[in-house]
Amino acid sequence: MTRIVDPRDADRADPALRPRNLDEFVGQVRIKENLRVYMRAAVQRGESMDHVLLAGPPGLGKTSLACIVAEELGVGIQTASGPTLERGGDLAAILTNLQPRDVLFIDEIHRMNRAVEEILYPAMEDFQLDIVLGQGPSAQSIKVQVAPFTLVGATTRSGLLTPPLLGRFGIHCTLDFYSPEELHQVILRAADRLGVTVEPEAAVELSRRSRGTPRIANRLLRRVRDFAQVEGHRAVDLEVTRTALERLEVDEAGLDKMDRRILETVALKFDGGPVGVENLAAAIGEERDTIEDVYEPYLIREGYLQRTPRGRVVTSRGRRQVGLPQAGPESLF
Repeated sequence: MTRIVDPRDADRADPALRPRNLDEFVGQVRIKENLRVYMRAAVQRGESMDHVLLAGPPGLGKTSLACIVAEELGVGIQTASGPTLERGGDLAAILTNLQPRDVLFIDEIHRMNRAVEEILYPAMEDFQLDIVLGQGPSAQSIKVQVAPFTLVGATTRSGLLTPPLLGRFGIHCTLDFYSPEELHQVILRAADRLGVTVEPEAAVELSRRSRGTPRIANRLLRRVRDFAQVEGHRAVDLEVTRTALERLEVDEAGLDKMDRRILETVALKFDGGPVGVENLAAAIGEERDTIEDVYEPYLIREGYLQRTPRGRVVTSRGRRQVGLPQAGPESLF
């Protein structure tokens, strides 16, 4: 059997396949150009860069961009997740350990505890912490300086950020889904990093079925690589790619089993909608946040699903995609 991965290249493989600088980062051209200007200006002034909010669906490169910002600025990076910052002391400990101009990356920042969030306000604006010592009438408030830093927050739902927090970000970047051409570059770069030979037709097929998302493109490439390796193919070709994707239940449009289940549930169980997201989540056994953050953005963008004031509605295109007969005239309301 021919190995598709050369063991001599094992040290080249990056498990996360993350780009290491802006030149390696594919797509989001306008965002990259602007960030490059902001970073160069901050370096020339010897200051920390303004705080950055990265918004967009999962898998588009928000974490990668945060790491690239630190790399390009030549500083360290501390990472945290919004839901894990349960107490003010957790955040205060991180902030007081930052070195000048360091980057603090908080993923899922919209899920941060409100009490913890309030500690961020003076830290982001004046680089200081307001700490209360004692309780009752004898309590005292003291201010503790922290090193100037850059907060990079990542969110899939910027609408859930409170206005005081949102207003303290000087740089707002909204990442969009990738084109098939951009995903083609992502796949070729990932294949090179993994030491995998991917034929041009196979790379095009993978890029078409990756839902506009680099994370999905990388995941599908890994799985197709597995099929090619076990079946003794010297390279990932079109035949093995289509076979693997069929077994993974990824259709021609890139929709997976859960995508189709959502469309079929709205169409069949709820007469095409409208249906509230809570009912939909209960019907398919999935979390509401997962539906709203992971599945809906792409389904809505591609015109398979509509989000209306009364709930979700499956479109004619969505019915066709899952092989269902067309209903009567659709109502947006």
